[in-house]
Amino acid sequence: MNNSKIVVGGVEKFSAVDFPGVLSAVVFMQGCPWKCPYCHNASIREILKENSFSWEKFVDFLRKRVGRLDAVTFSGGEPLVQDCLGDAIKEVKELGFKIGLHTGGYRPEHLAKILPLVDWVGLDIKAPFDEAKYQAIIRVNHLKKVEDSLDLLLQWGGDFECRTTCDPRFLSIEDLWVIAKTLKEKGVKKYFLQKYRPVESDKTSTDDMCERLVSDSGLLKYLQENFENFEVRK
Repeated sequence: MNNSKIVVGGVEKFSAVDFPGVLSAVVFMQGCPWKCPYCHNASIREILKENSFSWEKFVDFLRKRVGRLDAVTFSGGEPLVQDCLGDAIKEVKELGFKIGLHTGGYRPEHLAKILPLVDWVGLDIKAPFDEAKYQAIIRVNHLKKVEDSLDLLLQWGGDFECRTTCDPRFLSIEDLWVIAKTLKEKGVKKYFLQKYRPVESDKTSTDDMCERLVSDSGLLKYLQENFENFEVRK
C-alpha cells in the first residue's frame, strides 16, 4: 500500500494512556490548522512539513510488535488534516492492531469516512460551544466543525470520550459547568477534565490556578453523577 504522502511528526513506541485500557503505540501526525496556546506539540503544527520521521519505518516497527502491542493511536497535530489518513489506518489494521484516534473535530467530512475503521476516539472540547470562546483558543472560527464531529460520534455508537484541557487563561469554573451540561444534554457518556500543564511561553499561570479548575467540589460532584465515566487527569 502506498502511503508516501503520509507525514509523521513523531512516534511514541509504548503508551498506556493514549487509548484507555489498551497498550498502544502512538503516531503523531504532522500538521494542525489550529493554534491552541497550551499545545505541547506546537513543533509539529506546520501542515505537512517534511522531517526525518518515516511512515514506512514506523510500519516496520509495528510488524515487530504484533502480539506485544494491542493498538495504534493516531494523534497530532490533527490527524484529520492528512488526506491519506484512511489508507494509513487500513495498513495498520491489516497487521491486527486496534485503532485509536485523537482529534479536535476538524474536518467532520473526513471523520465520517474513517470512523468505520476506528475502535476508539478521543475528542478534545476546547471551550463552551460559543464562537467567541472557541475562537479565542483555536484562533479560527471552526466551532461548527466541532459540533458536527461530536454529532457524528454520537450517531456512530462506537467508543469515544470527550475531554477538556483546563487552561485558566481561557476557561473558568463557569465555563466548565457550561461544557459539562451541554455534553450531558447531547448524550455524551464519558467526559474527562485534564489539568493544564503550563507551556514555556505561559508566564502567568500558577499550579494553584491550574489545580483550582479541576478541584471544584460542586462541579466534580455533578460530573461524577451525570457521566458514566469521569475523572480528572493530572
